[in-house]
Amino acid sequence: MDDNLLLSFEGALAHHADFERELEPFLQALELGADKWMPDIVKGKRRQSYSRAAIWKVLREERGERSTSVGLYRKKWPVLDMSLRLRFPPLPSSLQVWLDVQPLALFAEDESCRSFMEMVRAWAIHYPAPYASAHSMADRELAGFPHFGREAEVSRKDGFDKFYEVFWLNVFGPKLVESVGRERVLSTPAHLVEELPNGSVLLVLRPTAADFASDEARVAQARAHVHLRPDLDFDTVLRTLRERSAALVPVEPRFHPDLAPLLSRLPDAFAISERQRKIAELNAFRPPVPEEWLPVALPSDVGNPERVLESYGDLSEGLVAALHTKVPSIMAATPESLTDLDFHFWRENFPERYKRDL
Repeated sequence: MDDNLLLSFEGALAHHADFERELEPFLQALELGADKWMPDIVKGKRRQSYSRAAIWKVLREERGERSTSVGLYRKKWPVLDMSLRLRFPPLPSSLQVWLDVQPLALFAEDESCRSFMEMVRAWAIHYPAPYASAHSMADRELAGFPHFGREAEVSRKDGFDKFYEVFWLNVFGPKLVESVGRERVLSTPAHLVEELPNGSVLLVLRPTAADFASDEARVAQARAHVHLRPDLDFDTVLRTLRERSAALVPVEPRFHPDLAPLLSRLPDAFAISERQRKIAELNAFRPPVPEEWLPVALPSDVGNPERVLESYGDLSEGLVAALHTKVPSIMAATPESLTDLDFHFWRENFPERYKRDL
């Protein structure tokens, strides 16, 4: 399983009318901090090579009454999936960033993490954010981000209004900082705690992001969280974090050989935080033992075998006509085509979503 480093950031825009000037610090920090995961594709209605001119063009083309957006990607490894959205009045003017870099192992090095931290620091200074964080995608899912156990409507209304979690990298806005006291936040035990000029606090738990699931990292995470939330119990928080680490320990696939071609495809259809548990479940699965074996040669029990065979041919042609776009290999009519077909039916939950007759 290749985990990802996922950053979510939303900051205020000061001059939405002149977004080229407003985005200058954003792009400068990105270009200085990205290094190995620097985007090389800009995507709007079409894909084009990365350049600031290409970004301006897409933002103009995509501009609606209240927002505009652009996608930034890479052609090759490491993988980057990044979106930038600008919101305009009557909505609060803001810059929203969703940045997903794979693999997380890229951030096992101090220098890569330091560059990433410098980039986020620059963004947080120029675009004040009430809250932002970067962490393992899988662990964020296990933590319940972004709702943290709340109803979605409540979560959207209240936002990150208290310290629900402390991730690898965090930006806490002034309102959140003052809710527990600036002195308390600035005294949090962590690798880096820095007060920014706009009153926000940048907090980084450890020098590197990739080892978030190690016991040393979990102890540091629990200490920081309990420091910011004295109402929480350290042992309980640490136990929960260790359980999350255990859920992410890689499980070696040992699928039943008769079903391995199909079962090996299933884990990727689940959320990244669930895949190891799902692999363990599929390892344990054994197909039912046939209850009855029939001899190969049986006398025909239909009046017109040729007509029945012809009807089977019609059914198979109908199946190919219905599914050849979604399952192209069905045209080849090979044993592998059946596995592709089985996976399609499983993924689509076919019996429940579609009528029996096509």
